[in-house]
Amino acid sequence: MAAKSPADGTPRRPVLSVSARKIKDNAADWHNLMMKWERLNDNGFTTANKIVNMKISEQFQDNKLEIAYDNSATESEKPTPKYNEELDNCCAELLETLKHMTKIQLKMEKLTSTTKAICDLETFHHGAGNCTAPFFHTWPTPYFYEVSLKLSEMYQKELQLKQTIVQEIAHSADQDLMMVYLSSWLYQPYIENSSKLLLEAMLLETGHRQC
Repeated sequence: MAAKSPADGTPRRPVLSVSARKIKDNAADWHNLMMKWERLNDNGFTTANKIVNMKISEQFQDNKLEIAYDNSATESEKPTPKYNEELDNCCAELLETLKHMTKIQLKMEKLTSTTKAICDLETFHHGAGNCTAPFFHTWPTPYFYEVSLKLSEMYQKELQLKQTIVQEIAHSADQDLMMVYLSSWLYQPYIENSSKLLLEAMLLETGHRQC
C-alpha cells in the first residue's frame, strides 16, 4: 500500500470553515458600510442644501446691488463680491464627507477582492467545474463574489458622481443646475434599488437574518 503524501492527508474541512466564516463576516461588513454610507449621504445632502441656499441668496443680493448701482456708479465703484466664510466652511464640510465616503468605497472594493480570493481558493481545492456543497443554504461560492462586485461597482460610480458634485456645486451660477446636483446627491442614481435586496439576500443566506 502506497504511503499518502502530506498533501493527501491535509484536512479540507477546516479550510472551508475558515472560508465560510470570512464570507459571513464580509456580509456583516457590507451591511455596516452601506449603513454608514447612507448616514454620510444624509449629512452630505444637508450640507449641500445649505450651500445651494446660500448661493441662491447671494445671487439675489448681488442682483439687487447691480440694479442699485447700474445707473449711479461706474464700473470701479461697484462692490466686489464678499468673502462668505459660512459658504467656505460648508464646502470644507462637504469635502470631508466625500473623503469618508471614499474610504468606505475602498473598503467595499477590498471586501470584493477578499471574496474573489475565497472563490479562487475553493477552485484550487476542488478543481474548476466541480460542484461543491454551499457554505450556508443555497448560494454557490462564486455568487457571493458576483453580488459583491455588483454592489462595489454601483458605489464606485456613485462616488464618481459625488466627486463631480463637490467640485461644481459651489461654483455654479445656474440655479437649475444646482438643483440637479442637489437631487442627484440625495437620490443616488447609480445605487440601484436592487442593492438593498442583494444585501438582504446575502444577510439571509449567511444567517445574519432569519426567515
